[in-house]
Amino acid sequence: MDSLLRYRLFVQVAEMRSFIKAANALALPRATVSTAIQELETELGTRLLHRTTRQVRLSNDGMQLLERLRPWLADAEDLGAMFRADRGEVAGQLNVDAPSRLARRLLAPALPELLRRHPHLRLNLGSSDRVIDLVQEGVDCAVRVGELRDSNLVVRPLGRFALVNCASPDYLREHGTPRQLDELAHGHRIVGYASPSSGREQPWEYLDAGRPHELAVPSRVEVNNAESYIACCLAGLGLIQVPRFDVQHLLADGRLVEVLPDCRPAPMPVSLLYPHRRQRSRRLQVFIEWSETLLRPHLEPAG
Repeated sequence: MDSLLRYRLFVQVAEMRSFIKAANALALPRATVSTAIQELETELGTRLLHRTTRQVRLSNDGMQLLERLRPWLADAEDLGAMFRADRGEVAGQLNVDAPSRLARRLLAPALPELLRRHPHLRLNLGSSDRVIDLVQEGVDCAVRVGELRDSNLVVRPLGRFALVNCASPDYLREHGTPRQLDELAHGHRIVGYASPSSGREQPWEYLDAGRPHELAVPSRVEVNNAESYIACCLAGLGLIQVPRFDVQHLLADGRLVEVLPDCRPAPMPVSLLYPHRRQRSRRLQVFIEWSETLLRPHLEPAG
């Protein structure tokens, strides 16, 4: 195994703090990764990683090597990409994470076109509604909807998803169609949505003169993922607030009905996140450009 590959494997293990996670991310046997690190330590004459049964920690020499390797490996990949780009070639595996409904409704249906255009690209699409550590999980890029917490990741704002208030026809027949906000507190209920990060039920929100406000509306059922949230609304269990792209087909065929169109919540920002600006590979750049084009028709302008 050449030194360049050993350096790449070291960076993967160091950033993920795990031999098993690094091996899985690279689709290599764990023994291959472990042997490569041992060979590198022997070659350099120093311990780079402290291993225990529960975790992997960098030694002081390991931390110094990691900081030197990141830009060096990025430059090496850029050199290769410079020549591959002339031939339109993009190769290798890209690990992407996106909210489950966005992955199902928008990303997955459009993937055949991307993969036909780049036959040597392999995409690992994770779908989750939880906050993950991109570096620890070996994720190259994540699509995120909503306000972001401060982090050391690179953030690329794409725009905003418009949200709508929805109910099922059965719900409206039983409870009536609300025409004013103050009607929601009398005889209406919502499907509660518990934030995956905090566990707290999110309030009913609306904009007034461009400023966000909250309204207390009772709920009889609470969920913690988008699939169940929409399913409960379809079952007539309450009103929901949801990105329009996610229910446009349900609105079009009458299974859901928009209500209170003048009292929508604030649009939700949509962003791409990825670590280490200097390590943005050619395949990551291709995915960024593709996803921007794909999502643009569903977004309001960034701002």
